[in-house]
Amino acid sequence: MSKKLLLAVIELGGYPDFRSLYKQFGYEVVIESSVRKALSLLKKKKFDVIVAEFNYQHTFRDRLSSLESIIAVAQTNTQIQFIVLFESEFDNHLEKLRGQFQFTAEIAFPVTEVKMREVLESL
Repeated sequence: MSKKLLLAVIELGGYPDFRSLYKQFGYEVVIESSVRKALSLLKKKKFDVIVAEFNYQHTFRDRLSSLESIIAVAQTNTQIQFIVLFESEFDNHLEKLRGQFQFTAEIAFPVTEVKMREVLESL
């Protein structure tokens, strides 16, 4: 049996490295800091879980954040679990995405190991 694959897209960070926690839950972990590279990986591999940040970008014309690009490519896998990390102050902007895509879990900053463990246990 092959391990489950988890892709963590860390654009800005500001939270602990959960790599060892993900591994405790049986995931083979791929960490990517470039959304462009993450999109390329998503086209090549079938991930079970994606952990990504919602970083609101008011300067984008046609979207709210790079998270939308990740969602667009990830939607080809209907079984994917999507964990979104976000700043509470941008919840109203994230709400617009919730209308288009259902996230498995959302964690507001500060993102702690306790919060991440709770989410992983619920998957």
